[in-house]
Amino acid sequence: MSTTTSFASSFPSSTPAADPFAARHGKSLPRELRTESAGMAWSAFEAVYAPSTGPFRLGSWSETKTGPGMWDFEATLGIGESICKTAASAPGPVAAMTSMLYDAGCAMEILSFHQHEIGHRTATFLLCERDGIRRWAMGIGESHTESTLRAMISGANRRQPA
Repeated sequence: MSTTTSFASSFPSSTPAADPFAARHGKSLPRELRTESAGMAWSAFEAVYAPSTGPFRLGSWSETKTGPGMWDFEATLGIGESICKTAASAPGPVAAMTSMLYDAGCAMEILSFHQHEIGHRTATFLLCERDGIRRWAMGIGESHTESTLRAMISGANRRQPA
């Protein structure tokens, strides 16, 4: 089975004024992220937690099942001014993208993972750590995998040194 995609849990309730995601989508952010982003406008929240700029960009993604519990993944990544094709064999897309980012010089650990269905799309929130610094990131996509990959790219872009 092979697929190719090209990309151009419940939480405690909160008040929309204190939670920009709840104000926009009616679902609460993870508690720590909700506290960190309290009172932000949606546009500011997106700019901080899902930056559209940064050294890492995801172009395409494909996966091919190679055996029990293993897949081959390929991605086209923009890294700085370069576009490159990269690949990894892994049991799932998170492990594959982690490996691809590591190979590109962005070692990061995912400490917390949360997803919400928002209509026909999925939002993923990740708490990422690199060099002892922790930051939240968000990705929204048409599938669980796409939103997760987008959140990982957001995390990589938030993790880069200033």
